[in-house]
Amino acid sequence: MAATDISPQYRPVAKPPDFSPELTVSTYHHDGLLFWQYMVAGSIAGSVEHMAMFPVDTLKTRMQALAGSCRTQPGVRQAFTSILKLEGPAGLYRGIGAMGLGAGPAHAVYFSIYELFKESLSSGDPNNPVAHATAGVCATVASDAVITPLDMVKQRLQLERSPYRGVGDCVRRVLVEEGIGAFYASYRTTVVMNAPFTAVHFATYEAAKRGLMEAFLVESASDESLVVHATAGAAAGALAAAVTTPLDVVKTQLQCQGVCGCDRFSSSSIRDVIRAVVNKDGYRGLMRGWLPRMLFHAPAAAICWSTYETSKSFFQRLNDSKSRGY
Repeated sequence: MAATDISPQYRPVAKPPDFSPELTVSTYHHDGLLFWQYMVAGSIAGSVEHMAMFPVDTLKTRMQALAGSCRTQPGVRQAFTSILKLEGPAGLYRGIGAMGLGAGPAHAVYFSIYELFKESLSSGDPNNPVAHATAGVCATVASDAVITPLDMVKQRLQLERSPYRGVGDCVRRVLVEEGIGAFYASYRTTVVMNAPFTAVHFATYEAAKRGLMEAFLVESASDESLVVHATAGAAAGALAAAVTTPLDVVKTQLQCQGVCGCDRFSSSSIRDVIRAVVNKDGYRGLMRGWLPRMLFHAPAAAICWSTYETSKSFFQRLNDSKSRGY
């Protein structure tokens, strides 16, 4: 029989390309959780961090708010003793309600955006510091839009002899007396401050964590300990806080202007505020509150990163158990 007469059933059939349905299923690993899981982990971490360190934040705000004024500023110990003597322990927690409302949502946005951009920018290199820093900057721009209004309310409530009775009273009076723009008067300064803060923070954290893992001979992310996360977080928080203290002073000045003797500014220009502080108190005025700021951010970052990584590990185990059908 001629070759052209081969029956269809005997003709060779081209092998179909390999098809693996499992390739279309999202894989789970320590740094590859679902988007909502990053948000929940970040929300828990941010809330725990700010609630635990709130008294130190109150000291920092008190020391920074009147920087550049003629009044003599106390040190950390004097400020702490004064609050306890005149207001009692409750004075250290004024404004915690505003932070409680804002910390969770802001950190949910913060960490989820960070993880999203870190994965997309790293190009497969988990040790890319530029990707870590850039992802951190993107994360802070988004989260600052959420936290800035409530941070302003929080700082005004933290002031000595604050005229506001609580969160609701402060929001209502600011809206009536100053307009909605007052809630975002410090947004530009906050972003300008937090962009380098976050870039330094995330790059330092990832580098410190990698160095500690090598020092302790940790081979995989699943073997990372809380000590590694806490130590790397503390180092990152302290360094980033020290570098950005002058901008934090400007932010506090803008948020508290016109309240409890704080100066009022004709514009929200960073340059104008810096000039006013330097003219009245010298360059040291730009470093007001640097010690409580570092005392806040070092343990706060340790708490935050430890909580965040622990939450991620929980979701990792949850995802693994589901994938195995348990």
